[in-house]
Amino acid sequence: MEYSQLEPKVIWKNFAALNSVPRPSKKEEKVIKFIKEFGEKLGLPTTVDETGNVIITKPATPGMENRQPIVMQSHLDMVCQKNNDVDFDFETQGIQMFVDGDWVKAKGTTLGADNGLGVATIMSILESNDIAHPELEALFTIDEETGMTGALALKPGQLKGEILLNLDTEEDDEIDIGCAGGVDVTASAKFDLNDPKGETFKIEIKGLQGGHSGMDIIKGLGNSNKLLGRLLFSGLEDQIQLISIDGGSLRNAIPREATATFSVENPSEFLKNAEQLRSEILEEFASLEKDIIINIEKTDLSEKALSVEDSKKIIFAINAAHNGVFRMSPDVEGLVEASNNVARVELKNGEIKILNLTRSSVESTKWEVANQLRSAFESNGLKTEFGGSYPGWKPKPDAEIIQVMTDLYENNFGEKPMVVACHAGLECGIIGANYPKMEMVSFGPTIKGAHSPDERASISSTQKFWKYTQEILKNIPLK
Repeated sequence: MEYSQLEPKVIWKNFAALNSVPRPSKKEEKVIKFIKEFGEKLGLPTTVDETGNVIITKPATPGMENRQPIVMQSHLDMVCQKNNDVDFDFETQGIQMFVDGDWVKAKGTTLGADNGLGVATIMSILESNDIAHPELEALFTIDEETGMTGALALKPGQLKGEILLNLDTEEDDEIDIGCAGGVDVTASAKFDLNDPKGETFKIEIKGLQGGHSGMDIIKGLGNSNKLLGRLLFSGLEDQIQLISIDGGSLRNAIPREATATFSVENPSEFLKNAEQLRSEILEEFASLEKDIIINIEKTDLSEKALSVEDSKKIIFAINAAHNGVFRMSPDVEGLVEASNNVARVELKNGEIKILNLTRSSVESTKWEVANQLRSAFESNGLKTEFGGSYPGWKPKPDAEIIQVMTDLYENNFGEKPMVVACHAGLECGIIGANYPKMEMVSFGPTIKGAHSPDERASISSTQKFWKYTQEILKNIPLK
């Protein structure tokens, strides 16, 4: 079956149209134009603010004028990840989708269901003539995935809505009422280059699952940068001189692949220790990372390298940097309170950069993790910078809209939903800073493998989500 034949057709039609438009984070010009023209063609008031957020307003349908005005919100950008053997340009090409059983997938790339299905849902409400809803502002933000600059740039007074419906949750039985804040931690340094003294080797790690660095961090998945650091550490006594490292990509994606080239003065001893550790790592992750591949081989590369001492600083820094869950919430069972993702390690021409994304639902713990990272990096001669800090979203479990949505879910689907907080960066916390009286909730269809080429959206869940969304809109509380 082609995705164009799927139900609800209006959702998949709009999702396909959106996915035909390139929309990498920080390069959303084309999708901003697409959404702006969509609103204008419907004859609805449409504005684009200085940052690029698009706001489309629609009056209440007859009989709904006495309900609280709402904001429906999703972000326009998507995480751009592809498999190494896939030739694809996210800046010029549309996503290539296909149907596999109950799932819509993409051919070797991320699908963009995060947050494209939310965008497509709001588009479907805007163009509808027969769906009851109160006065509506559709807010399409930019750059959620790499800095939340769209949400951060929203000004007090831009929005009139009293309830925010964020459509960016990835389990259809969850109602999210809180989320983690985050901060980017970047370590960097410049080292002198020398002629390597030993034989040159290459380590390649690939085949890891990857995934969302917030929602999936609790799974203990393999991090290619940290595994690479372990293998390099095993050769410290053999006089390693680093030449290059290329590991991971985006801060919010658990890194799946990493490579390093380096010289070793004692190659036989290095190979013995590294192969032993390689076997141990494969055994450690046998049940979790079934497709992991670790290659260790000689290479004839003859480029300049760092000194043994400077190489040791970088290897120490990678190994000392905390990765994974830092603390579980003492108040919410099963919720990660704080974590870090060692997302990107790049060493090229003597310049090293290590990119991290630290998350926490508690502001003080967020900075505790960030400062521990700083300690690890600066004690090894790397400069540390913090950037892109954004607040978490404190739950308000007694909000009226949450009770309405909980009752509707139980009445429609015969079971209670999970009312939860999530370990991911939703824009609700940022928006709430400027609109403290606004009640907020996040929900969405089931999406698996977000931020990785395994991303897939459930067809049956999307049908359920569409029904639920319409029920919520016609039951928004009175003013």
